[in-house]
Amino acid sequence: MMIKLFTRSFGNLIALSVVAVMLTLRIAGAADLSSPVGLWTTIDDSTGKPRGVVRIYQQDGKLFGKLEKSFKPGAETRRCTKCTDERKDNPVIGLVIIRNMVLSGDIYTGGDILDPDNGSVYRCRLTLEEGGRKLRVRGYIGISLLGRTQVWERSE
Repeated sequence: MMIKLFTRSFGNLIALSVVAVMLTLRIAGAADLSSPVGLWTTIDDSTGKPRGVVRIYQQDGKLFGKLEKSFKPGAETRRCTKCTDERKDNPVIGLVIIRNMVLSGDIYTGGDILDPDNGSVYRCRLTLEEGGRKLRVRGYIGISLLGRTQVWERSE
């Protein structure tokens, strides 16, 4: 009787431990919604359809974004032939399209964004919205009024 009770209690303890570890891993792996770091699905501002997936990461205190996936047919073999800087002729998948963004108040600014379709580089502003589930990405020339905005959705 005592052994049966001990075995049952020990089994319950193991089950609770497994659940606690799983919850801890899930929380640790969850995206930090207060930061743009993570995976984002880019949304075409004219069609409203997904275009690709960008991984935003931090390096040397600045944010960068790399194109990880494109939903355009043939993207796996596409190169940035219209780029005019060191990214010229590099594969589009894996290309760093956002560079040198720093936090200023609650907006990330000071860097640039590349449009790999036309090779143009624009100044950039990133703003988290909807509790960190959406990212307003504004590319512009000169002043922020002269540009366009896309709203990306968090993928993770």
